[in-house]
Amino acid sequence: MVRLPLTPGEVERGQRLGALLRRARGERSMLETALDARVSPETLRKIETGRVATPAFPTIAAIADVLGLSLDAVWAEINPPEPHAGPAPTRERIAS
Repeated sequence: MVRLPLTPGEVERGQRLGALLRRARGERSMLETALDARVSPETLRKIETGRVATPAFPTIAAIADVLGLSLDAVWAEINPPEPHAGPAPTRERIAS
């Protein structure tokens, strides 16, 4: 299988994810965290350093659970809102 190169946005998102997980892990050892999440310490290390910018969802879910992070918090941290001109368009109901 050929992997396409990561976009700059994917690389940045991976770096934000890694930083979030490192902060959440705090003083807890990488080995303990990885084993509790049932992932290899090498996988956790690669995610935390941004070398795996697009880890599998079950992997992130397991690590987040062990660290007490909600998936909503993870999503909000790694996908900051993009600046835009104004509020999202809304549908107006047309009276008949």
